[in-house]
Amino acid sequence: MPFRLIEAEDYVRINPSEFGKPLEDVALAQLRARYEGKSFRDLGFVVAVLGAKVAREGVILFGDGATYHRAVFDLLTYVPLDGEIAHGIVESAREVGVMVRIGPVLGFINKIHLMDEPNILFDASTKSFIGERSKRKVGVGDVVRARITGVSYVAQREGLDLAVRITMTMRGPGLGKLEWLREKKGKKP
Repeated sequence: MPFRLIEAEDYVRINPSEFGKPLEDVALAQLRARYEGKSFRDLGFVVAVLGAKVAREGVILFGDGATYHRAVFDLLTYVPLDGEIAHGIVESAREVGVMVRIGPVLGFINKIHLMDEPNILFDASTKSFIGERSKRKVGVGDVVRARITGVSYVAQREGLDLAVRITMTMRGPGLGKLEWLREKKGKKP
């Protein structure tokens, strides 16, 4: 998976109620709340803020008793790449397809991209899909290998936050439920 370590810079606001506390601790808490678990077009999905170096001297703005300090910090990010092969666990299944957990994010696989079958049936009772000819089954909890076919960042309705949308396929050589791939490998002479 393409994880990246990125050095970033931002400003943190230190409230007067936090003046006696260690500056790095207060800044790190703010930066984590601001960045962790969020998606950015230029950064990808931020997994963690790892550390912060904060300037000791801050600036006070007129009418605001807080101080503003420049902070340099490291971000651990996950950037899903188009065409990347990823392993994941099927987290949920609905009639349209499955959601697969790949690292810190979810990818969607439409039911027609689950296997090389003309007819794929959904079993609501077991939350799984079954190939009509092969009787192969994939459902919640299964480990799969899939290729990312699309990555987009879309605005959330509630505000300016972005969400990463990933589409995937399990159709193709070397892709599918890991159990199927092991069976196929065992049949070769």
